[in-house]
Amino acid sequence: SLRYEHIELHEKKDDKEYVVVFDFLGKDSIRYYNEVPVEKRVFKNLQLFMENKQAGDDLFDRLNTTIMNKHLNELMEGLTAKVFRTYNASFTLQQQLDLLTNEDDTVAEKILSYNRANRAVAILCNHQRSVPKGHQKSMEKLKEKIDAKRDTIKDAERQVKDAKKDAHNGSVKEKMVYDKKKKMLERLKDQLAKLEIQETDRDENKTIALGTSKLNYLDPRISVAWCKKYEVPI
Repeated sequence: SLRYEHIELHEKKDDKEYVVVFDFLGKDSIRYYNEVPVEKRVFKNLQLFMENKQAGDDLFDRLNTTIMNKHLNELMEGLTAKVFRTYNASFTLQQQLDLLTNEDDTVAEKILSYNRANRAVAILCNHQRSVPKGHQKSMEKLKEKIDAKRDTIKDAERQVKDAKKDAHNGSVKEKMVYDKKKKMLERLKDQLAKLEIQETDRDENKTIALGTSKLNYLDPRISVAWCKKYEVPI
């Protein structure tokens, strides 16, 4: 579906040779722009494909999916364009998971790392989207929850401080109250951390469609193995 007007060829650009500039609107009218240095042979072939064409003409008018997949299958049995894309996406996911995952992180932090790895795949596959209509409102509500949780924590910290004083030379009951309030404060801090991670995750993924790569281009065995290795519920 690449058309004549979607690319520009530059023999030299910013100290790089044989650069192909891709510039077109993808899904949801999101602009895709990328400058890719290629081999001289690829560059020359693209020049041939662009000869005697104008805006609106298909760039690869002598090539279709059937011809491409037949050629790929001759190179390796079972190889298709989609299989190649799945391999590329799955390889990137595994690479990013190895790079981003910390075994000492909380489950919420590990899930954030997983989504960041998945986002790298979505960017590779150009699975971009426009910002959802309700995103801003959703983020505002989440921000309100975070602010409210911080206020609750401040109040809980004061209560813990007072209970600690009472428990210092106090009764067994007062010491139990102190322990109870201290545990409550820890739970509140965990809840705040989860909300803050959720805020980061939503904002980072507002223009990326993670679901497409998850459903169509990632080997699920990688995700299952990662969940088992890092004790993340599937």
